[in-house]
Amino acid sequence: MLQSGFIQIYHKNTNAICAELNAGLLAPQACISPKFLYDGLGSKLFAAICELPEYYPTRTEALIFEQYRAEIARSTGRGSTLIDLGAGNCEKAASLFSALQPVQYVPVDISVDFLREAVECLRYRYPQIRVTALGMDFSSALELPDAVRSDKRLFFYPGSSIGNFTPEEAAAFLGRVRDACRADGGLLIGVDLIKDEGLLYEAYDDAIGLTAAFNLNMLQHLNRLLGTNFKPRDWRHVCQFNASESRIELHLEALRSVTVTWDDGERRFSQGERIHTENSYKYTPEKFLQLLERAGFAHVNRWSDPHGWFMLCHARAV
Repeated sequence: MLQSGFIQIYHKNTNAICAELNAGLLAPQACISPKFLYDGLGSKLFAAICELPEYYPTRTEALIFEQYRAEIARSTGRGSTLIDLGAGNCEKAASLFSALQPVQYVPVDISVDFLREAVECLRYRYPQIRVTALGMDFSSALELPDAVRSDKRLFFYPGSSIGNFTPEEAAAFLGRVRDACRADGGLLIGVDLIKDEGLLYEAYDDAIGLTAAFNLNMLQHLNRLLGTNFKPRDWRHVCQFNASESRIELHLEALRSVTVTWDDGERRFSQGERIHTENSYKYTPEKFLQLLERAGFAHVNRWSDPHGWFMLCHARAV
């Protein structure tokens, strides 16, 4: 019988979330954290994006898992407490269960309802694994409840999610992960590498418009969270590459002059004015290894694909 549970944790109360959104909308350059892309619909849209042929990170990372599965297991060891940050549909972690044989699986995601559905799907597929799901925002704090085993913690952060942070934010985030690892823990993390700009534009501005729908859906999420009156038809999805910062940027651009109101504020957006919704930094292997070292990790094993598009790293806490 599967031992499972769901623990819902909020490190920010509703007032704090509203204050964060309010500050972002009123900033000189309006910006909203990409974590607010992930409501129930947003999470499902992102899962669909991962199936697109243009979206190379998912399929490239999956090839690395498949080719190097045995080496990854030797590096991480078996019998871990596998803590899956930004778990989504949990399928990436589940693909490694046979190799890693975790004692406890801890999927963590900000989209609580979507995570509940994913955990239900695991209930009978892996009865030997204790599942403890956490609905929480881990971007600014990483405090795990007592229900999460302290032994052999292996944090799993796949995809290119670390790229949503600036390098300074990423170093601070990785430092918090390092502190939560305890003495015998580690990190298994996916990193998107610098590549041809054309591949990046195809991946983040796909032909059928799924990424556009994903980005625009944030406006509906803000309407629910903050009480804004955004109309998605007034906005369009914009993707651009910032070469000086080595990052893809996602924006929402006003198609016409609009005034957005909510309980505590108001802002007029001129035609062409943008809301910055996401960054995805791309690294060289050397730069990312320096970031891991700066955060307190060492003894790094790494794997990549033949094209050098993506890198998977296992690092030990020191």
